[in-house]
Amino acid sequence: MCAEERARYEGRLALWDRATQTALEVRDNSPRHEYPAQLLAALAERIALVRGRPIRCFGTMSLFLLGDDGGVERTMQADQTLYLHPERANPVGWSRMVVGENHYPDVVLEVDNTTDVRRHKLKLYEAWGFPELWVEVPDASPRPAKWHGLSIHVLEDGAFQEVAESRAFPGWIAADIHAALNEGRLSQRTHAILERVGAALAKREGAQPNDDPLLRSQRQQGHREGRQQGVEAGRRRGRQEALAEARAGELERRAAMVRALLASRGLDVSADFPRNVPDFAAAGAEEVAAAATLCADEADFAARLRSVHAPGASRKPAGAAAVPLTPRGTCRGSSCRLGQRRATPAQRPPWLRRPL
Repeated sequence: MCAEERARYEGRLALWDRATQTALEVRDNSPRHEYPAQLLAALAERIALVRGRPIRCFGTMSLFLLGDDGGVERTMQADQTLYLHPERANPVGWSRMVVGENHYPDVVLEVDNTTDVRRHKLKLYEAWGFPELWVEVPDASPRPAKWHGLSIHVLEDGAFQEVAESRAFPGWIAADIHAALNEGRLSQRTHAILERVGAALAKREGAQPNDDPLLRSQRQQGHREGRQQGVEAGRRRGRQEALAEARAGELERRAAMVRALLASRGLDVSADFPRNVPDFAAAGAEEVAAAATLCADEADFAARLRSVHAPGASRKPAGAAAVPLTPRGTCRGSSCRLGQRRATPAQRPPWLRRPL
């Protein structure tokens, strides 16, 4: 393929060389070829959130080597390109990069389903000085299973060396990268690895999550909501404590009143009073006063309050006598009310009788 044919060609070329006029066409555009590159961009975004600084993936990028005449001498197309510092990418057009003029991507990904990248493109990446190359053979690849996996190649003294761990992403090893690129749904283990790699990048560069404007805004909003919730919780607790203190003060005043009333009747109470009277706190002021007026001693006082608060007991002052009533339907006089006869003064309990 000559230069004019390459310029008119509308497909994708993995590799083209002007000297030999040879070209390698990208024939596999299936999801098994495109998906790993797209997923890598999503993984890098998660790492960037923890790191606190953006990581940009520019996808398929044309890589050009220009000749002495300024014409394209050789070109390759990468499946994915990652920039840890996006401001270094070619400002003219992110879809292309000129070797020797623009900054290199920190990582280039090649998805190798049908062609042998090691034979056709690896040496060019090495000769052009790319710092790090990942070659991924997906688990869904038609190539033999022994080739499935990811290999990391880093530039050392002008030559690629295959290593187990990425230099650009500290702590991210080839086996874990391959596993993440082939998961249908990201596992908890992968999430933990991405967080660890992002933290390592932040430590290496002196960054922090709040360096990212969006994440900083979200955290500030979370802090504001947390403070507001804390204020509301504090107010509720303060009201509860104030009510509890008021209740305690009321019970203490009521206990002092009962002690004085019993003392006036010549009755003594123990040092544990009223803690030894279980129903004292739940009783009303009238019930406590009635029990203190009619009781024979401290134990009788407790019994009278207990009888009032026993299940099924009527809510009337402790010590009140039951009023005998005429059966319903026997009333004939004007004193009848709701079918029941009023009690005579002699039948009324002492606390309801009028003094003669």
